[in-house]
Amino acid sequence: MLQPEMADEAGVGLPPWRLLLRAARQREGRAPGSGWLQLATMSAEGCPRVRTLVFRGWSAQGELELLTDTRSEKPSDLLHQPRVELCWLFRKTREQFRLRGLARIIDGEQGREALEQHWQRLTPRGRAVWGWPQPGEGFNPEGPWPEQIPDGAPKPEVLALIRVKLERVEQLDLKPHPHLRRCWLRDQGWLEQHLNP
Repeated sequence: MLQPEMADEAGVGLPPWRLLLRAARQREGRAPGSGWLQLATMSAEGCPRVRTLVFRGWSAQGELELLTDTRSEKPSDLLHQPRVELCWLFRKTREQFRLRGLARIIDGEQGREALEQHWQRLTPRGRAVWGWPQPGEGFNPEGPWPEQIPDGAPKPEVLALIRVKLERVEQLDLKPHPHLRRCWLRDQGWLEQHLNP
């Protein structure tokens, strides 16, 4: 289950790109992968890293929310360099959104309530990955590899929230000829700019 958009039904209070993103998500429906987006980070060694994560909603401040495991490399990458870009492709609608901003890790006591809410919203199968061994270590078939973590199970300490405060958003709509490309910048009040595709 996703968090509701932070505005009334008419979209009052949302940046214009959020309305377009919401419309693309609605048209995409329940297509496999419709909630998946790619997160690009930079490691401390200067190596670019790209991972696919699941969109988890919006914070009350309008930050994009994702979940991660604190044992993975993402938290250390984000501590080293908080600037990130996300790419969200909607195959059915033939639209792509590129979202750039500053990411921060929310874990432990600072985000206890938000993390607990996200944990409870996950399905038992969705929770299972947080019961697996440390990501990136040598594979041991003995595990543990739970297939489910039931409702009511305590939130694991390794669950963390990534919140991205967006600074720049681009949309590329591949349907018209020529393609439509537009951009919005936070520091310009999210005013729409048209760009060559």
